[in-house]
Amino acid sequence: MFRILAFFACLLIGQAHAAEKILVFGDSLSAGYGMAREQSWPALLQTRLAREGHAWEVFNASISGETTAGGKSRLPAVLQRERPRIVILALGANDGLRGLSLRQMRENLTVMVRQAKAAGGRVLLVGMQLPPNYGPDYSREFNVIFSEIAKAEKTALLPFLLEPIALDDTAFQPDRLHPTAAAQPKILDHVWAALLPLLKRP
Repeated sequence: MFRILAFFACLLIGQAHAAEKILVFGDSLSAGYGMAREQSWPALLQTRLAREGHAWEVFNASISGETTAGGKSRLPAVLQRERPRIVILALGANDGLRGLSLRQMRENLTVMVRQAKAAGGRVLLVGMQLPPNYGPDYSREFNVIFSEIAKAEKTALLPFLLEPIALDDTAFQPDRLHPTAAAQPKILDHVWAALLPLLKRP
């Protein structure tokens, strides 16, 4: 009997001290495309959290090529399995690059934000920007979707993931779409500033 009680006591202690999770749910810009996964900004985030004494575990569920439609279909299972306290939602770039329906993109992102909140997660919505050569009207509408959703759903917002490096050609791989490994620390610093208030919330 004593051994059984001791087992359950250890189990409860382990659960009490288990690190809460941050889910990074994005596309190739967060999946570490073209580099070792440990060089990606989500991997660097885990290192920084540990270095600064934050007991959080980063789970990176980003997939290269992912659209908001694909993300919407995947997210419920990931939320149920990982039970994150913070969700960094960084999808939409591939919708824009493929010229997909912005109405559908808005709906997909809104659904995912609501799913994450309903599962108990604090959401950081990460935006993207398209250049005018995708069509000024399309680009303009695309660029404001993220801020409009964040305002309507009352979530934290990082307006443009690549803002610190967007004008630096040397920060991108030859495809001119994906940042280099050397650029990842700058992206992390940018994300960190928006994430830190969520880490401090009780």
